[in-house]
Amino acid sequence: MEIPGRDIEADEGYNPFEHRKLAHPTSDMDTLIHLLKGSLGSGILAMPMAFMNAGLYFGLVATFLIGGICTYCVHILVKTAHELCRRIQKPSLGFAETAEAAFLSGPPAVHKFSRLAKAMINWFLVIDLLGCCCVYIVFVAKNVKQVVDYYAKTSEWLPYDLDERIYMVAMLPLLIMMNLIRNLKYLAPFSMIANLLVGTGMGITFYYLFQDIPPLSSRQSFAGFERLPTFFGTAIFALEGIGVVMPLENNMKTPTHFIGCPGVLNTGMFFVVSLYALVGFFGYLKFGDDTAGSITLNLPEYELLGQSVKLMIAVAIFFTYSLQFYVPMEIIWKNVRHFFGAKKNIAEYSIRIFVVLLTLCTAIAIPNLGPFISLVGALCLSFLGLIFPAVIETVTFWDRPNGLGRYNWVLWKNMFLVSFGILGFLTGSYVSILDIFSGKE
Repeated sequence: MEIPGRDIEADEGYNPFEHRKLAHPTSDMDTLIHLLKGSLGSGILAMPMAFMNAGLYFGLVATFLIGGICTYCVHILVKTAHELCRRIQKPSLGFAETAEAAFLSGPPAVHKFSRLAKAMINWFLVIDLLGCCCVYIVFVAKNVKQVVDYYAKTSEWLPYDLDERIYMVAMLPLLIMMNLIRNLKYLAPFSMIANLLVGTGMGITFYYLFQDIPPLSSRQSFAGFERLPTFFGTAIFALEGIGVVMPLENNMKTPTHFIGCPGVLNTGMFFVVSLYALVGFFGYLKFGDDTAGSITLNLPEYELLGQSVKLMIAVAIFFTYSLQFYVPMEIIWKNVRHFFGAKKNIAEYSIRIFVVLLTLCTAIAIPNLGPFISLVGALCLSFLGLIFPAVIETVTFWDRPNGLGRYNWVLWKNMFLVSFGILGFLTGSYVSILDIFSGKE
């Protein structure tokens, strides 16, 4: 990417949307559905645990607050990308490309950091998505173990109370086979099956949540300041779908509708945040201090319906692993393939197997589901969802006439977002690491 000249930057007549040539552009409704699929992940199952760490009423308010901040950060990222597309006369930009373009077209002092900015976003995406893969392995192992242990009590041939790490190792051959598939088209059927299983499983979960609901007074309204970092990490892990935003917006037939009012983004995120708040509120209300890292682990072990949910969600999350694995593998391979000459196929398959082994070993080393989820959220998504969008906007408009607004309010606002992200990163990571070392679930 070249540094744009001032004559190009001054050309405000360029409309990037008119220059997008898309073979199959998506409608507003299609984009909304994809946004919901990208945002409604396994994090929803951890929301009751987030509420346990925040309190019933505080968790409700804080979930909508964090959801609003995350949505706003997506707004400023997309708005900044549109501005940069006009400046450099390029039809569309991805997340990492937006960061590179911002530093190249910003103040001269930051031009030299453009490649670093792009690399940091790519590698944070890699760490975030591979962290999610590790969480998925732990999740599947814990759910399958619960079902097997129930039947093993009365069985002579089923092993009882095996360590969950053994279940993780048993998944390795299947994980390797699934993740040697390089074409996303062949993973689409697994995605469809996963969506059906998650939808059915969540429907049955709601059936259990709304049975014999305890009184509101039986739960804490506010759980205390010491657990708030864990709540922050878990909530932002659940809510932050920023990795899917730029590809969706870049493929829209009418991209101006993405961040309009009400707009695709606002509509989708309102639905997502409301659903997450609903699951968190009633999950914690139902199970209280016994709330597990995933709400499925609280469902009755002795009922066939509860067992079926655990297995359905476990299979769905197992299939989702391959979809999450695809993006980081693409980023890794693009950065290393030039080292391998004519043996690219063997090298790519070897790297895929190595990365799968790496996620498995990490999951075996940290089998504590709750703190692990919070750590991934605090470590990666604080940067991707809060800090980077604020920095990109500041750099983009720094030297523009009135670019930072009256009294530099854009700068003050972005300093708040960066401070909030750093505070969440430091406190969330610290508390999660302490919980992991103490073996807290």
